[in-house]
Amino acid sequence: MSVGLLAVVDDILSAALKASAKTAGVVIDDAAVTPQYVQGLTPARELPVVGRIALGSLANKFLVIIPIALLLTAFAPWVLPWLLIVGGTYLCFEGAEKVLEWFGFHHGGEGDESGRDEKRLVAGAVRTDLILSTEIMLIGLSEIPDDLGFWMRLTVLAIIALAMTGVVYGAVALLVKIDDIGLKMAKNPSAKVRHTGMRIVRSMPGVFRVISIVGTIAMLWVGGHLVIANLGEVGWHLPVDLLHAVEHFLEPAGPVIVWFGDTIVSAIVGLAIGLVVVGIVLVIGRAFGRNLSFAEGHAPVPSASAPTSDR
Repeated sequence: MSVGLLAVVDDILSAALKASAKTAGVVIDDAAVTPQYVQGLTPARELPVVGRIALGSLANKFLVIIPIALLLTAFAPWVLPWLLIVGGTYLCFEGAEKVLEWFGFHHGGEGDESGRDEKRLVAGAVRTDLILSTEIMLIGLSEIPDDLGFWMRLTVLAIIALAMTGVVYGAVALLVKIDDIGLKMAKNPSAKVRHTGMRIVRSMPGVFRVISIVGTIAMLWVGGHLVIANLGEVGWHLPVDLLHAVEHFLEPAGPVIVWFGDTIVSAIVGLAIGLVVVGIVLVIGRAFGRNLSFAEGHAPVPSASAPTSDR
């Protein structure tokens, strides 16, 4: 391999590694959000559904996000903040729906896991992935040196897309199947291995409850932060200035406290935005005679007040 080619490969890998490091927070959020979509499925369907979501994530990155991001960066960079505001609002909406579920606000489809539609589950997960992947790829794109040519930038983005998808959905696959691993360990001849396996099995319901909570908070945090930050990009600086004021106030307590403060404020803003959007969606749904479900994977059901046919 020539020295010139080695230098090019080194530049690409270095840029990809640097850009990928900046996306770590959103990658963790993505991995925490996705397991919610396979809860309640039969064990035999968990990995196939994760695989379909992963393929949808790759399609999001290679067919939608990377081409549009490169085009908009070159010809209409002012559009990107508006797209991120829309995406952040959708994440707030999804997170607010989950919070309403915690407090018993169900709107049809709840309690019937056998009626969950895999196509709707996958579609919902891929929609959420589109927003999170967009942030991952845009953060990555912003960290790529400007002196790299078009094809090198494209290659770096492709490496980031493949690596982040592998990390996220590999972790998700491990999480959703770890209870099966525990069951196999529980049948091991070794008493110590059997004991460890049973502890894994017993702990998994609690683990998934924690993951569900973390995933919901992640959606609200990322969604709220996207809206706040990009409102500043399009000219309304008050929200982001208030967030920076909170960060500045917390600076003496250290970077960890600053991060927690940023996360809490962004999540509260995200929840407020999401509840407003949920209210608007419900009003529109009722106006069209649809009782929208907050349970992912269930179709909307006709509202009790909607007219029905006698035939």
